[in-house]
Amino acid sequence: MMPDLELWQWSLGLISAITIGVSKTGMPGLSSFIAPLMVLTVGDARHAAAWTLPTLSTADVFAVVYWRRYADARKLFSLIPSVIAGMIAGAFALSLREYILRRLVGCLVLLMLVLQIARKRKTETTAAGSASFYGIVAGFASTIANAAAPVMNMYLLSRKLPKEQFVATGAWFFLVINLAKVPIYSWYRLFSRASLTFNVLMVPAVIGGAFLGLWLVNRVAQRLFEAVIIVLTAISAVILFR
Repeated sequence: MMPDLELWQWSLGLISAITIGVSKTGMPGLSSFIAPLMVLTVGDARHAAAWTLPTLSTADVFAVVYWRRYADARKLFSLIPSVIAGMIAGAFALSLREYILRRLVGCLVLLMLVLQIARKRKTETTAAGSASFYGIVAGFASTIANAAAPVMNMYLLSRKLPKEQFVATGAWFFLVINLAKVPIYSWYRLFSRASLTFNVLMVPAVIGGAFLGLWLVNRVAQRLFEAVIIVLTAISAVILFR
């Protein structure tokens, strides 16, 4: 069953798919724009999350395979209990009104940004916030809107990872958490033939974006890399309030 979308919606969906590929292999900060673009494409925030999930998982697999030598899974172990707690809360929150969910995620992202900026102003290397805090927020935001990327970007930046480890470790995190969301979205019946058909059609765009991300990651300086992520995180938080 082909999705009943206008040309402009297909265009936004294509841009989203390319952005997903780029964000998974080279520029994680770009993932901040995926959720707003997909909400515009589908017209509903809850269904947009389910429409995006298989496409995200496809890019996750690509990124994990390519960057497997650089991943530092130890940076993620401490997040597991809190991420599960956040996902459970997010599963219940999916029954709330859409505009409430969107603004709640926006508030959380802005809070993370403030914490990160405060951390960069200090000389010590401690993380801005505990691992439990990051995990709960990431699990919750990912479940309700696939919007955990800004939170995880702040967490991984606080661990001062090189670009390669940053991308590889984030890829493993999102692959696992995205697969774990399948039962939740299935329970709410957010998947459909139209959404799955859309995902299949977007696979070439995701793969193309992934190769574009690999090209970009070796051509962007570390300081610029971090600055772009912080700026895009701020922009994404503002978009969520619209």
